Amino acid sequence: MGKIIAIANQKGGVGKTTTAINLAASLAVLEKKVLIIDADPQANTTSGLNFSPEDDRKRTIYEVIRGDIPAEDALIQTELDNLHMIPSHINLVGAEIEMIKWPDRESYLKKALQPIRSRYDYIIIDCSPSLGFITVNCLTAADSVMIPVQPEFFALEGLAKLIQTIRLVQNNINPDLTIEGFVVTMFDGRTRVHSQVVMELREHFKDLVFNTIIQRSIRLSEAPSHGKPIILYDVTNNGTSNYLHLAEEVLQKNENN
Repeated sequence: MGKIIAIANQKGGVGKTTTAINLAASLAVLEKKVLIIDADPQANTTSGLNFSPEDDRKRTIYEVIRGDIPAEDALIQTELDNLHMIPSHINLVGAEIEMIKWPDRESYLKKALQPIRSRYDYIIIDCSPSLGFITVNCLTAADSVMIPVQPEFFALEGLAKLIQTIRLVQNNINPDLTIEGFVVTMFDGRTRVHSQVVMELREHFKDLVFNTIIQRSIRLSEAPSHGKPIILYDVTNNGTSNYLHLAEEVLQKNENN
């Protein structure tokens, strides 16, 4: 049974989609069968893996959540043999409104993924930068949450709300949900405040903070505009080695549990 990891942070611009794409790609390169789900109406993961949200507007995560099509019918093969994707579309915004009237509205994604879950070693979900019904569906479907954190002091303040939402989901819907870990992104070793924030994060969350730190990189930020994960865009870039190390940490952590 594949492990489902939601990549979540309600604050935008923290490297959430970059982490989702490149963690999924790195796990695939390490010979794991991986599915990445774009659960963000902005569809940045979709375009970041070289697929236009307009290519097939009727086979996206929106239709899967609504039950219009099975998840299997929305699967797309990416450039990497071991990596499939379920794309997103701006239509997903409508699901937030529609779900208000749905019974058991928190569990639609979990039910939709059940028939295909066993095909994959890992399912990575790129969540919307909000704490609405779609994100709650992702947290209900997930086994764990990975939280990208930009090393700025104001970024730490937003973590309290996300952790509170995770606890609400744990207490009321998904008691098995755990925190996979916090991953520091966009790190610049020349900036003193970045090192201070990392130190504070480690003091507060201890072993929940991944050892791997994702360094700031122009090539890493360029890769999505070319529709590629960093490992296919620039294999020699620090971002490639950073995300491979993160994937190795995830694998080691889950093998030990």
